[in-house]
Amino acid sequence: MALPRNGAREDGQPEGAEMTAALELEERSAGAGTGWHRVCAVEDLEPGWGEAALISGRQVALFRLPSGEVFAVAHEDPATGAHVMARGITGSRGARQTLASPLHKEVYDLRTGECLGTPRLSLATFATRIVDGNLEVEL
Repeated sequence: MALPRNGAREDGQPEGAEMTAALELEERSAGAGTGWHRVCAVEDLEPGWGEAALISGRQVALFRLPSGEVFAVAHEDPATGAHVMARGITGSRGARQTLASPLHKEVYDLRTGECLGTPRLSLATFATRIVDGNLEVEL
């Protein structure tokens, strides 16, 4: 959801009035399910914050880092099954970009989904690309 710069949304609510915006989806691929899906304009993702999107029936957490890199991972927390990963905390460990679960603070590599603290856990990751200023995610 693009927000006007005056601090209010188009619906009159103050900026930040909702915790997670489910971004509208424009499917790029002809078939439903697998393939590349256009999700949103990259500018709709605020750097450092996660957003949840429903892509072909799957809940995905999207992150645009301050560096400009964009990641897509499963919204479902591998440790609990709760759909909360878009509320996770982004960071890094050395050169690895990471995401900490908001519930138990398990830390995952955003590229590989590897859990850095509990090897039996892993977070599903999805390829991303930017086409004409729009984020596309491959399921």
